Amino acid sequence: MSAIDHLIHANETYAATFPGPRPLRPKLRMTVIACMDSRLDLFGALGLDIGDAHLIRNAGGVVTDDVLRSLALSQRTMGTREVVIIHHTECGMLDLDDDLFRAQLADESGHPPPWRVPGFTDLPADVRKSIATVRECLWIPHREDIRGFVFDVATAEIEEIS
Repeated sequence: MSAIDHLIHANETYAATFPGPRPLRPKLRMTVIACMDSRLDLFGALGLDIGDAHLIRNAGGVVTDDVLRSLALSQRTMGTREVVIIHHTECGMLDLDDDLFRAQLADESGHPPPWRVPGFTDLPADVRKSIATVRECLWIPHREDIRGFVFDVATAEIEEIS
């Protein structure tokens, strides 16, 4: 059985006990921006239920133009207000050399990617940078309640970064 077949089977089981649709707007009026890392169970770690918050995930939880696009939509059309940014220990983006990575892709394909892969060397500093990026984005109407954290993949504890 492939991994995709496993997902299909799991969905059949889930759908059989599905309680029905949830409201369109997130109940907690919150958006969580986090890394795509499979070790981060945001629902369990943050006590979230389906329908509580929007989750925006990408490599490193980096606040890219696409993240800002999604956040602007989340706030302007779905009523979210608070923003939580979560980076984590042992992240694959730690110490990633963007120029080297992009050069490898260009060498292999013959085409340089149009996007950047901004790695980082200091987790707390990058969380602060991400908070500042959201706060400075004029398309985001609600920029007062933005908090950042580092999730420890070994303990599942979060540490707030001020």
